[in-house]
Amino acid sequence: MSTISVRMPNSLHNRLRELSKQEHASINQLVTLAVAEKLSALETMDYLKERAARTSREKFDKVMAKVPDVEPPEYDRLPDDSC
Repeated sequence: MSTISVRMPNSLHNRLRELSKQEHASINQLVTLAVAEKLSALETMDYLKERAARTSREKFDKVMAKVPDVEPPEYDRLPDDSC
């Protein structure tokens, strides 16, 4: 396990301390989780960009042509924002 020193504004540190108390977790646990989540998000973007580069619009259209042209069930519909 490695140790690092992180400089952050006092206001952010205070919020982190409060959150750690609310969550019954250490500041180290919350910071580790935040770093892990950020790394995961960045790695996911890299993965998706790589996958997108290996495909084509033609392949996409071929797959989409297999999707039935039916209305989705009520529970699976997007909200109506036309108000």
